[in-house]
Amino acid sequence: MKKVILLFFSGMVLYSCAKVPLTGRSQLATVSNEEIMPLVNEEYQQVKQESKLITNTADGQAVVRVGNRVADAVEAFLVQEGYEDLVASFDWEFNLIDSEQVNAWCMPGGKVAFYTGIMPVTEDETGIAVVMGHEVAHAVASHARERMSNGMLANLGLSVLSVAVGQNPSMTEQIFLQSVGMGSELGMLSFSRKHELEADELGLIFMAMAGYDPREAPVFWERMAAAGGETPPEFLSTHPGPDRRIEKLNANMDKALKYYNK
Repeated sequence: MKKVILLFFSGMVLYSCAKVPLTGRSQLATVSNEEIMPLVNEEYQQVKQESKLITNTADGQAVVRVGNRVADAVEAFLVQEGYEDLVASFDWEFNLIDSEQVNAWCMPGGKVAFYTGIMPVTEDETGIAVVMGHEVAHAVASHARERMSNGMLANLGLSVLSVAVGQNPSMTEQIFLQSVGMGSELGMLSFSRKHELEADELGLIFMAMAGYDPREAPVFWERMAAAGGETPPEFLSTHPGPDRRIEKLNANMDKALKYYNK
């Protein structure tokens, strides 16, 4: 019986795998984006209600402008590559929130927020595009869905969201909040090292697709590292460190420049 159960779960996991666009990495995807989005919309709406949104300023408008430009370029590429279903799951929204935190984040479906604290580090629209590309990459790579799929299997032994909610709603909610990064009073939780570096790689290409010079990405990360002094900003509070990120960005620069020079 144990062997049968093991084979069942192994088959379920294999069947419920997806591939990340461009990188081709296989990831667990037992939870669909459609299942996650109602929860995401509720959480994002709550964030907006509890925060001061900065809309009618140059910075606020720049965040929206860059976000739409990157999203449009990425969607056009994804459609061309046959990812129409993924594109259909996006409902992009870009907001600048009044907060001293040097941070930005993106929920599934393209619900993005920048904090005003990161704007001096971005300096201009290209700097915004570095951060925007990285955050959009988290949505395109479905990192939150992957984290939730892994969390449900690890903590509940379940892969179907509706079943998990019925059997253990509090644990399911906790897994969801942690997956989208809302499980901490300090702000958005960091993704894993693997996810962060993958978002850096994809973000570099995405900003290039949108017409922003990817060679400015390592320069931004140098500014980010310098901004924190002895206490790094939350955006850099966990690994990978800035040196590692810059090294990987430079290693992927030729690939990104091909999209920029098209």
